[in-house]
Amino acid sequence: MTAAEFEPRLHDRFRLTADGTPPFDVELIDVSEGASPGTGRPQFSLVFRGGPTPPLPQRIYRIEHGEMGPLDLFLVPLGPDSKGQRYEAVFT
Repeated sequence: MTAAEFEPRLHDRFRLTADGTPPFDVELIDVSEGASPGTGRPQFSLVFRGGPTPPLPQRIYRIEHGEMGPLDLFLVPLGPDSKGQRYEAVFT
């Protein structure tokens, strides 16, 4: 996967499925590219917004997009902003 695959999906909705919680929609709010600290290798991150309060714990979750299909991503809760909970997935 690359950041370029996700950039056209910025502000799209994805469906997140978690055990013990009804599926809910999250919005892709940020796609960032950079270099991994220390190694200089390319990396990118995705930030999603949505979901319950308190946030879900960090772990692998299944998210689905109508055009991209299902993806299993390791999501880390970043905490809320003024519009809701945020989660990040980092690809190195």
